[in-house]
Amino acid sequence: MIANSAKIVTVGTFDGVHIGHQKILKRVVNLATANDYTPVVLTLFPHPRMVLKKNDKIKLLNTIDERIELLKSFDIEEVVVKKFTEEFADLSAKDYVKNILVDELNIKQIVIGYDHHFGKNRSANIDDLKTYAKKYNFKVEEISAQDIEDVTVSSTKIRNALETGQVAIANSFLGYNYFITGNVIKGKGLGRTLDFPTANIFIKESYKLIPCDGVYVVKSMIGDSNVYGMMNIGTNPTVDGKSRSIEVHFFNFKKDIYNQELRIEFLKRLRSEQKFGNLEALKTQLHDDMNNAMEYIEKQNE
Repeated sequence: MIANSAKIVTVGTFDGVHIGHQKILKRVVNLATANDYTPVVLTLFPHPRMVLKKNDKIKLLNTIDERIELLKSFDIEEVVVKKFTEEFADLSAKDYVKNILVDELNIKQIVIGYDHHFGKNRSANIDDLKTYAKKYNFKVEEISAQDIEDVTVSSTKIRNALETGQVAIANSFLGYNYFITGNVIKGKGLGRTLDFPTANIFIKESYKLIPCDGVYVVKSMIGDSNVYGMMNIGTNPTVDGKSRSIEVHFFNFKKDIYNQELRIEFLKRLRSEQKFGNLEALKTQLHDDMNNAMEYIEKQNE
């Protein structure tokens, strides 16, 4: 790809890269193919709310690495990540268009939502963008209100679904299975004493949204194989645990995966985390969980 090739760009946070976002990405890629442009996404990180509202505890559906990977999986050739700072927020609309869109990205066309605002205090709108487009010789394609509202989905709705354990709803809005990416670290070894050895997952990005506490059916690609399992998110109250942990028991799996990075997909929530009277009661429940998970997996794979 030529570094200074003509580009068609869309701009946004794209948290989740959900089915609404995918509709925009598809339009960008189709236009790029028809006009021999490079399809580009300009995205911002950190999330503006993290910078402008210091106490905002927003959790994101994707880490920035996951977001880039997802965007590229939808045939976006170039993902430009702009660091969102207070200085960036103070950039005038004119400087944003001239310095970034025109000089830096060499855009020939931009695809943007009807309600897009940009520049300092988000003061400029789609009409201003069209004025700049005439001056700097690029096209603007506006995504209509109806096109956007036809897909009644938002990153906020997906976050809410995951925070209340509604995995199926979240996955239907995303168009793929929600996933986390983390490293396997040493745990306390409790699972092994119960005959349910677990991989403890550490996620370094504190802003990544972890679904609500409970037991989930999950799957992960380990090596060349899809491996299914069940995940517990919570504090292990039966043994008076205090800190929240993420532990996965993979079915029929014996390999050493310490220090490996895994991507783990959420398929279904089985139940809430519970405190049991003793370890034997917990072990009985884990067998029930495994049977329920296996039954679900078999039905999905029929």
